[in-house]
Amino acid sequence: MDNPVIIFGAGGLGKAALEIFQQNEVVIYCFLDDDDRKHGQEIGEVSIMGNTDDHGYTKFIGKKCDAFVALEERELRKGVFKMLNERRKVMPVNAVHPKASISGNAYISYGLFANAGVTVGSFAKVGIGCMLHSNVTIDFEAELGNHVEVGAGSIIHSGAKIADDVFIGAGATIAGPLEVGKGARIGAGSVVVENVKAGATVFGNPAKEI
Repeated sequence: MDNPVIIFGAGGLGKAALEIFQQNEVVIYCFLDDDDRKHGQEIGEVSIMGNTDDHGYTKFIGKKCDAFVALEERELRKGVFKMLNERRKVMPVNAVHPKASISGNAYISYGLFANAGVTVGSFAKVGIGCMLHSNVTIDFEAELGNHVEVGAGSIIHSGAKIADDVFIGAGATIAGPLEVGKGARIGAGSVVVENVKAGATVFGNPAKEI
């Protein structure tokens, strides 16, 4: 990655992304954040310059800068992905911690956040804008759709298929080649042993719909 990066979002996820890029020796141009109170402040000597739709900064993306979206609210993240794609004709870069392990045979899309200890196995697939927190395991041939968030320490077993917009809490296990439908939510620490329908919220060991 040769270009400096603009990070959208100056919250906790933005700070984590900054650390990842710095450990990978990538220059961060600035943060953009819609909280005006943060403007002019610095995080690790990187300035928070303006709003996420500030054309004075976004105009450089795709020419002189790349972008990474570190907004924690899914719909806001998806909105920035759409803006970058439609207006700037680019997709966000990936932030992959140097202590993450991603198979060379895995398929990784755009805008991935993969923190320390993440493992993505052989021939696994990870869609657009996924967030894999510390020590997540995506085993071989598992598939994640777009904008899936997987909490720290969770395990997605081989062959599992996770649809778009799914949230999986910290320490959860998808225990087998199961299917989790679009927009489903898996509670922290849950053990999923059967398919989860779209939009459902499940919790427990074994996980049951609530």
